[in-house]
Amino acid sequence: MSDVRCTHCGLVGLEPGFVEDAGDGARGYARWIAGPLERGLLGGAKRLGRPRRQIDAYRCPGCGHLELFATHAV
Repeated sequence: MSDVRCTHCGLVGLEPGFVEDAGDGARGYARWIAGPLERGLLGGAKRLGRPRRQIDAYRCPGCGHLELFATHAV
């Protein structure tokens, strides 16, 4: 448990976790990428040269609400 407070119900002590990305060619975890979504010629998201950050997820054991934080650069 952590000292993170749920912004939905106010409970302190959220459960840490992560958001999985199981798509083709995925690294197994989701990342936050700066800027609005832009699609390339083949429909994929343009990511080249954009900052990326790890997504840390916390789940409230009381109400189930998820809190996501884009923390460390990856």
